[in-house]
Amino acid sequence: MKRAQGRRRTGAADARATRPGEAGTALELLVHGVGGTSPEAMLNDPRTVRVTGDDTAAVFRRADDENAEHRPPGAAGGTGRREGPIPEAYVWCNLTSGNGTRALWLLLLPFMVVNLAHWMRPTARGRRRTVRLYGLLVRLAGLSLTVLLVAAACEVALDLTAWQCAGTPACAERHSWLGFLSPTASGGGWWSLPGRRLALAALVPTALTGLLWYLSLRTWSAYESQQPISRDPEPQDGTGHAALGRPGFWYGRRLVARLRAAHTAAGLLTVAAAVGSAAARHDREPGGPAALNLLGVLLEAALAAGAAAVVWVVCRRGRSERRPDHRLDDRLVRGLPLAALLLLALTLLYAGWERPGWQSAGRLPGDTTFGALALVQGMIVVVLAGVARTLHRTRPDPRAAMRGLAGPAVAMLACALGGVMSGGVSQRVSDWLDGTGSSIPGPPVLLTWQASVIPPLLLLLLVLCGWLGRRAWQLARAERSAVESEYPGETGDPGRTRRIASARAMAALTDRGPRIVALTSAATLLLGGGALLGALATDRTPGEAARGSHAVVHGAAETAQALGSWLIGLGFILFVTWGRRAYKDASARRTIGILWDVGTFWPRAAHPFAPPCYAERAVPDLTWRIATWTRATGGRLVLSGHSQGSVLAAAAAWQLPPSTRRRVALLTYGSPLERLYGRWFPAHFGPASLAGLHQEVDCWRNLYRLTDPIGGPMRLPGDCGPAVDRPALKDPLAYGRTEAHPLPAPILGHSGYQADPAFAEERRRLLARLRPEVPAPRHTGEPDDGGPGRAGVPSA
Repeated sequence: MKRAQGRRRTGAADARATRPGEAGTALELLVHGVGGTSPEAMLNDPRTVRVTGDDTAAVFRRADDENAEHRPPGAAGGTGRREGPIPEAYVWCNLTSGNGTRALWLLLLPFMVVNLAHWMRPTARGRRRTVRLYGLLVRLAGLSLTVLLVAAACEVALDLTAWQCAGTPACAERHSWLGFLSPTASGGGWWSLPGRRLALAALVPTALTGLLWYLSLRTWSAYESQQPISRDPEPQDGTGHAALGRPGFWYGRRLVARLRAAHTAAGLLTVAAAVGSAAARHDREPGGPAALNLLGVLLEAALAAGAAAVVWVVCRRGRSERRPDHRLDDRLVRGLPLAALLLLALTLLYAGWERPGWQSAGRLPGDTTFGALALVQGMIVVVLAGVARTLHRTRPDPRAAMRGLAGPAVAMLACALGGVMSGGVSQRVSDWLDGTGSSIPGPPVLLTWQASVIPPLLLLLLVLCGWLGRRAWQLARAERSAVESEYPGETGDPGRTRRIASARAMAALTDRGPRIVALTSAATLLLGGGALLGALATDRTPGEAARGSHAVVHGAAETAQALGSWLIGLGFILFVTWGRRAYKDASARRTIGILWDVGTFWPRAAHPFAPPCYAERAVPDLTWRIATWTRATGGRLVLSGHSQGSVLAAAAAWQLPPSTRRRVALLTYGSPLERLYGRWFPAHFGPASLAGLHQEVDCWRNLYRLTDPIGGPMRLPGDCGPAVDRPALKDPLAYGRTEAHPLPAPILGHSGYQADPAFAEERRRLLARLRPEVPAPRHTGEPDDGGPGRAGVPSA
């Protein structure tokens, strides 16, 4: 690919640009969707140049169009001989599927999901304190997930490996690399004392916490630190109260820095608690050393104070969106993790002190830790559901997913995903260490109970899939008559009609997503609660607890326990395999990138270790490009977005200054703005927000197909609907063979919108409508040098 040389266009060069009154300079800025593509494919030309940007995200043009605005009318390649606008392509796919380190983002999946729950808040009228409470509860849920992940690492390294296996002669003999930790194999060596074994094993969860901190800091420097375009304050945000139009919405570096410090400290304190509690429990026994007992009490008090400080930091401040907040709270950001690290070092020193007669037996107190986490997460989800329901009632939105309960449902799924991942790792490591299944106690009983509820949950999902299949069959039968009526005069082909109707039916299943999520989340909450009660009441595994009961009950418990353990093991293997493949294979990394395209659009407001928000780079890129080009040329601009690119285009339009926004037309196709974002994120993409966007931009048209499972109409109220939505495009373009389509036309679904004649027609209409609205450049008494003295007059 040919790269443009790094030269800057001066203000004098900008002044030579063709003015709209002279030749109608027009630009079409294309933004691709999920999965990404190449600039050559977007521009339909093998010769492209990068006009601005870097290797992560950039704007490209055809080589022949590199300086199209600066050529005089009638010159070769100039705008005077152009039939359409100058096409530009904004390519952002490397923001989500770049180098091999993206494979590590798989570890952050629960964090990404809980971050989505923050943005699924229902639309509310007033209730500012309730809105803040909603955000606070989601941030607490995110904090619990960090503690859960680090606790799982402690379970594997400290409990299963250093405490149980290294302290059991039979297990240590099978793993020679643990010999120096085993009192028997090492002959009472220096590292064989239980406290020192725990202190050494604590390096594993500490390293994991450090890795999470590093990934968050690295991506924070590349994403959250991007400066948004500066603009004058607008009355009431100037965008119909749309939150995405606030100047500080895409600049969240202060909150991410605060949360990163708090979550890093929480992880380090979790490790310190896991090490120190075992030593303190031994020191509290009768006859224990008084000095160490006192030191243990002081350390536990310090750990409790540190935990309180972490919770206070998480609860103290939410997002600041009304203006870019450049402060970073340097003392807190640096001091809190360092204090936690110092406390961890003191705890390791305390645990490593020699204690004659101390031997490891049984399990570390993991049941209490994991049980408390599960109980806290369940309570947070229940309270969050009540808050969300209260907010939804203040301004009911009939299109909102699950009547405003989407956020709590997704938060529940994030907690369940974190539990499955932590339980899966613990169970697999336990099976690997204890080949016979009898030498060590194994992981906490609660993790076994949680694994046992996976088979009934999967059974429910299979039932739901069967219901979806039946529903799709019913819809396909109903669509056949509609397909035949849309292609009159064609010779009927039952197979062709069936395929078109099936494509429409499958696309319609997207709208059943909220029901699937609702049932899955409710079942997860109930089954998780049952697992917690079973573990606390019996303190035994499901199979052991069912002994002596009816044979059917005992058999079902044994089957669920064995099948759950096998499924968790299979999931863990697939997870590791997928991550390894993604690290080495760019195509697999791009597949993961598609998931991140949807899940990481939103800023990190609930969890700092979630994958970074690419929109905090992409939206400023687009706004800067649009504002500088329109200011330099005074031309017309069509912002053209496909799929997820339409969401970025809308977000960029909201961020533009009002004078620039009035000079931009919006063309969306295959857009999930209303169908997915409007339903799942009603507070930010609900009917009021989309109607406000329609009023703010000069004009907006939306294209969709009935065979598209992602895109759909905007459904704006009143006269706004027909003004934005074009009737559903035909797909396929021709039913049978025609002069224009001598071969059977494909069913395109979500792709190929630009090949439809309606695309060029709507783009031409948008440009024609922009023509009389484009402000003519005016002089302000300064030299005509294309500098700040030249400004556009806002349209009437």
